Amino acid sequence: MSKPTIKGKPSKLPAPVAQKGANARSHERTSETSRPSLKMLAEHLNLSPSTISFVLNEVPGRSIPAATRERIREAARLFNYQPSLIARKLQGQRIKTVGILLPELGEGYHSQVLSGAGDLFMKQGYFYFTVHHLHRPELLATYPELLQARGVEGILAIDTHLERASALPTVLVAGHTEFKEISNVVVDSRMGAELALGHLHALGHREIVFMRGQSVSTDTEARWEATLGVAAKLGLKVREELVIRLEKDSHSPEIGYPGIRRIVNEGRHFTAVVCFNDVSAMGTIRALHDCHLRVPEDVSVIGYDDIQAAAFQVPSLTTIRQPLPQMGAIAAQALLDKLSGKPTKSRFQVNPELIVRESTSRATARR
Repeated sequence: MSKPTIKGKPSKLPAPVAQKGANARSHERTSETSRPSLKMLAEHLNLSPSTISFVLNEVPGRSIPAATRERIREAARLFNYQPSLIARKLQGQRIKTVGILLPELGEGYHSQVLSGAGDLFMKQGYFYFTVHHLHRPELLATYPELLQARGVEGILAIDTHLERASALPTVLVAGHTEFKEISNVVVDSRMGAELALGHLHALGHREIVFMRGQSVSTDTEARWEATLGVAAKLGLKVREELVIRLEKDSHSPEIGYPGIRRIVNEGRHFTAVVCFNDVSAMGTIRALHDCHLRVPEDVSVIGYDDIQAAAFQVPSLTTIRQPLPQMGAIAAQALLDKLSGKPTKSRFQVNPELIVRESTSRATARR
């Protein structure tokens, strides 16, 4: 098979060949060791490497004929040549890449925020790296620098506590930081507490179990402070023996299970549970079921977030909805504005919403 040519000039580059089976694997190994370089492409086209680089990296200010530009692009397509992103950055070009930090890659809260941010980045032609840190301090300290070394222009962090500001433009979702250079996207915690406790109070619940989030969660302190303030306003007692402190750094329903089992086994009286999030509410419902208590007939349960699984839980979960995809999109747009040099607010606050489903009902004397 003859090597491909452009404009009649013999090619010095490896020919792209479609093969199957063992032959294909052999060809792939050969291609890996002879991958086209800028120098090889320049020799093939009989043009200078700088001319090819200016065209493929879309550098303005050079007068290069349209026919030559098309000839260069055709050769790059034919031999699958990709210009170096780092080279583009050294030439002062935008490589349109950002980094996203989050505690874990999984379903629920983080994935919905990530989805909203990712959709907007894609629409704007941006590529993004996603890294998860499991709240480990050594990773949180090094990831921003590692991402910067890989050419990212900015950082979006979800449920991530930063000890210091990054050198890159940064936007946080639920970060609750006070760094002047960083923008925060947060939900109105006070309003969320008013919706949750107001709903249960209106249903006649007075003996309530309160669940406090893990120390690693950036939302824990703001949400707990709001809960205490609203409870006091409504005349609801937050009794120490009816407070569950989540300890395990996990986003599995298991985090809500042991605390409820303990309180039931201790013989404590309660008619409702205010959970830190939806996954802990799912674990709570399972624990109550295993204790032969019905939801909501015996105990009402309310969650927080309104993750996708909440509507399909049995019973379906009453919850405080955070507009998670919208929060991700707001954060992404704020980061793009920072990268474009536009002024951005330091704080974007969104409102939660009460979603009433099957897991709450009027308090009864049965419990």
